[in-house]
Amino acid sequence: MRTRIQNATIVNEGKRFVGTVTLEDDKILSIVPSDDTIHPSADRPRDRCRRVVPDTGRDRRPCAFPRTGTDPQGRHRHRKPGGGGRRRDVVHGHAERRAADHHSRSPGRQVPVGSGKEPRQLFFLLRGHPYEHRHAGTTGPAQGMWRQTVHGKQHGQYARRPRRRATRHIQPLPPAHHDPLRRLVHHIGQPEIVPGTVWRRPDVKYHPAIRNEEACFRSTELAVKLARETGARLHVAHVSTARELSLFRRDPLWDETTGRMKPVTAEACIAHLFYTDADYARLGTRIKCNPAIKSGADRAALRQALTDGRIDVIGTDHAPHLPVEKEGGCVKAASGMPMVQFSLVSMLRLADEGVLPLERVVDLMCHAPARLFQIKGRGFLREGAQADLVLLRPSSPWTLRKEDILSRCGWSPLEGETFNWSVEQTYCNGHLVYNHGHIDTDVCGRQLTFDR
Repeated sequence: MRTRIQNATIVNEGKRFVGTVTLEDDKILSIVPSDDTIHPSADRPRDRCRRVVPDTGRDRRPCAFPRTGTDPQGRHRHRKPGGGGRRRDVVHGHAERRAADHHSRSPGRQVPVGSGKEPRQLFFLLRGHPYEHRHAGTTGPAQGMWRQTVHGKQHGQYARRPRRRATRHIQPLPPAHHDPLRRLVHHIGQPEIVPGTVWRRPDVKYHPAIRNEEACFRSTELAVKLARETGARLHVAHVSTARELSLFRRDPLWDETTGRMKPVTAEACIAHLFYTDADYARLGTRIKCNPAIKSGADRAALRQALTDGRIDVIGTDHAPHLPVEKEGGCVKAASGMPMVQFSLVSMLRLADEGVLPLERVVDLMCHAPARLFQIKGRGFLREGAQADLVLLRPSSPWTLRKEDILSRCGWSPLEGETFNWSVEQTYCNGHLVYNHGHIDTDVCGRQLTFDR
């Protein structure tokens, strides 16, 4: 079956032009710049205002939340209107640890366990726990398995002897480039700095003082130092402070001349790009996350790093806790917030504010995740690539209401915010899975493959 998207503005690989994209079955058949003699417009003239971008593949770290339901079709349907396509899951928690054990016994059955009814593409990331590390070597690079290190007080046994444990994760890595144990994702937090006991139940406004700048910097500094000493490939998740940015180089993610990726990469979350510590007074524990949201100066530095090469990819750290789980102070309330559905329009709002150009938004949210994890055939609008793309409409302001939220947790810290962009359509493997508010729940995702 062929689908033609005519006379839309295509944003891809740093370029913007009016053209026509033709899809055939699950692939992109052709991309042709529009010309009135070659492609006379069959749509309304205003369709030239539509933006066609690759399907986004935000770097995210969801947890297992059984209270919000376990049906993948319902649990991840909010990704379709958000323009989301590829999903990186961390395997942790009791339910998901059983899944990790199943993968270790039968790696070929990995995807049916994770996505038998998944509406989107996915792959897994083994968290830094000895149980999962025993099984990490049984998964090949085609499965895309990465390994995560965690240095934070909130992570159990990693609160003791952080350098010894970090060194055990990083230093013994085998030299083979294709070995999955060589690819590391580091989650920020330093136990020597974070207070060991907080007994007074402080207000959430003190969360940045508990999960403070020094803890973030020393944790990231340790991971980067060990990675450079050992030659490990390191991806640092959730950079939240200006000070941490000094540890990263202002280089492009991919060097076209050498054909190599830079060895240490960094990710910033939308919450840290959107909010500051002043927003605790207005939103309270709704914006409590780890690492904590920091000062306005930190946010400004992170925004600047989006365009100078120090931040390589955008993450959501999507964590759909129920409202009751977000009650209490900065100790009791759960950390994290649901961010997937509105992550793309949030970044487009930053583009409207002049923080970064639209082409850079596409690079950070579409191209960079595909390059970072070496995902095959996705993340770009190219002839022969998988037909994953999103149609956006600019200059169509709307205000986020509670009834717009599709996540089963039923809330968003962005309620009441006005956005200037809307997601009109989302294609996944050539199927129109989202169309002006209608979601096709009969379409399932596929196993991602990797070019390694």
